[in-house]
Amino acid sequence: MRTEKAGNFAEGRVWQRILSQALPLTLAEIVQVTYTIVDRVYLGHLSEEDSMALIGVGVAFPIIALINAFTSLFGQGGAPLFAIARGQGRDERASRLQGCTFALLLTSSVVLTALFLLLRRPVLMLFGASEASYPYADEYMRIYLLGTPFTMIATGMNGFINAQGYPRVGMGTTVLGAVINLVLDPIFLFVFHMGVRGVAVATVISQVVSCLWVMRFLTGRRAALPLEKRYVRTEHGLVGEILSLGIVGFIMKATNSVVQIAANSTLRGYGGDLYVGAMTVVNSVREVLALPITGVTSGASPVLGYNYGARKYDRVREGIRFTTVTAVGYTLLAWALVLWQAPALTRLFTADAALQQITPHALRLYFFGFFFQAFQVSAQSTFQALGDARHAIFFSLLRKVVIVLPLTLFLPALGLGVDGVFWAEPISNMLGGLAAFITMMTVVYNRRLKEVG
Repeated sequence: MRTEKAGNFAEGRVWQRILSQALPLTLAEIVQVTYTIVDRVYLGHLSEEDSMALIGVGVAFPIIALINAFTSLFGQGGAPLFAIARGQGRDERASRLQGCTFALLLTSSVVLTALFLLLRRPVLMLFGASEASYPYADEYMRIYLLGTPFTMIATGMNGFINAQGYPRVGMGTTVLGAVINLVLDPIFLFVFHMGVRGVAVATVISQVVSCLWVMRFLTGRRAALPLEKRYVRTEHGLVGEILSLGIVGFIMKATNSVVQIAANSTLRGYGGDLYVGAMTVVNSVREVLALPITGVTSGASPVLGYNYGARKYDRVREGIRFTTVTAVGYTLLAWALVLWQAPALTRLFTADAALQQITPHALRLYFFGFFFQAFQVSAQSTFQALGDARHAIFFSLLRKVVIVLPLTLFLPALGLGVDGVFWAEPISNMLGGLAAFITMMTVVYNRRLKEVG
């Protein structure tokens, strides 16, 4: 029996329930991004390091993306199933899903840490590092990787806090860690002069604190369904379900890593390290501007999943409408901001004059038609929230592997040069986003959810 009213998403207005989740989650996402964004801002303004420190951290992005991909594989696979089980009143199954997810995150984090530490040089060189940028990338990753278990557990298990109706607690996970990171970064950089190493140390410390915060809540009395030791084990049947749904988030983030590898390598070949730095700035701006979309879809996910499990199909449809309209409206404003303030956004991340000259043009290309991404994200989040892994996987692969990756490799060779790399993203947003959204509206919204809950 569910005793925690905060987690009953079948009550109240749908848009209010989504916003009550989305607003603190968006704030949490904003703070979460400061883990790496603040690092890049500081590194981009270290005159003694020039732009090479920023470029070195930029080529480490694919490794961080792969770690995030495995976090999504388990966290985003287990949390929606957890929400659906709670909506069905199956608390025993929900508890088992939570414990199984934790076991998977813990085991995989240890394996990934050891693997990347052993192979970091060949991997970083493959991912776009040059002999000039490699020392910075290596120094950062050697320390950053030690925090992988804490990062994966904090991020992967935070979804279970949100799915129980405690988005403010979930927000606290990232706020606490990010505040520590904000405080420690300038101390390690400007007081102790530790450079890239200091940035990595600050990040690891903040990740440890975030992890402790998550575990304190999930094992405490406030949790509607606490994480219990007896459930922390891998169960064959549950692992299969978690992986089948979590593969969606995994593919989305892993393919992001693959595309970034291709982009870094292509840019280094056609324009040199400087354009890898420009892509680092572009990715940083994208991460910031994508936060509200992520917050809204993350807030909608447990609401949609809970009501779908409770067969409240009218509420699910209402949630889809609200999420889509909100995301499209916001991305139109974000696109306008980039067109208007591209030079200012560039200066935020780098003091290098050469980067400030070439990056605004890259930003305007990359963000062209940014609102199409809202259709992709809305459709993907709906598929995943309702447990439709098949469609979510297909459209993730369609956009990144079938569209973006070939365009990233071939457009520069067709005469567009470095511009071709930055054009690949908007083209994929339009083609992939519309295809995913039209399918979601046809298959899910107009067919599966046509019954009245």
